[in-house]
Amino acid sequence: MAPAKVFGPAMSTNVARVLVCLEEVGAEYEIVNIDFGTMEHKSPDHLKRNPFGQIPAFQDGDLYLFESRAIGKYILRKYKTTNNDLLPEGNLQEAAMVDVWTEVEAHQYNPAISPIVYECVINPAMRGIPPNQKIVDESVEKLKKVLEVYESRLSKSAYLAGDFVSFADLSHFPYTFYFMTTPYAKLFESYPHVKAWWDRLAARPSVKKLAANMAARA
Repeated sequence: MAPAKVFGPAMSTNVARVLVCLEEVGAEYEIVNIDFGTMEHKSPDHLKRNPFGQIPAFQDGDLYLFESRAIGKYILRKYKTTNNDLLPEGNLQEAAMVDVWTEVEAHQYNPAISPIVYECVINPAMRGIPPNQKIVDESVEKLKKVLEVYESRLSKSAYLAGDFVSFADLSHFPYTFYFMTTPYAKLFESYPHVKAWWDRLAARPSVKKLAANMAARA
């Protein structure tokens, strides 16, 4: 069977969210770059894969998916084994906690941290635009409030859903990685349980591999 295809540049945060899941389960995959300079993401071919003209898109045989968190869950379900269950669904309580913290990442953490990454990393590198300090300062304050909640949660368990790593944790990887390259990385040191949690994630082979690739392409 042909390897799955991931459409979009590997350095993209949303693409990296898919790739870390593929790396965790050891699945074969192919990265198909999308040229934003030529508006390939708005081409008819790509719109068939992702009708919103965004990345990533994902192909597994005849199946096409879009939205990185949905793709990640599909991958973890397909390749689930007894020793590699990052999306536990056999235990109702554990499954619920994974869902809760995946939602928190999408609706609380990501909206707070992503503007900092865009202003400090993405816009300067890709568009030559200097950071908008007002946006950065406002987002840092929002992130502090989110991290206070995370600190409380992670003082009770090693990972967000419990004492087991899950998709809820992995989903934080891409934006946190880029955030740690900004002048605001030291913020995590004010939240020791959050910092320890991130250090554990960053030490995972899948994360180390992708982080090295993202740093090389940045």
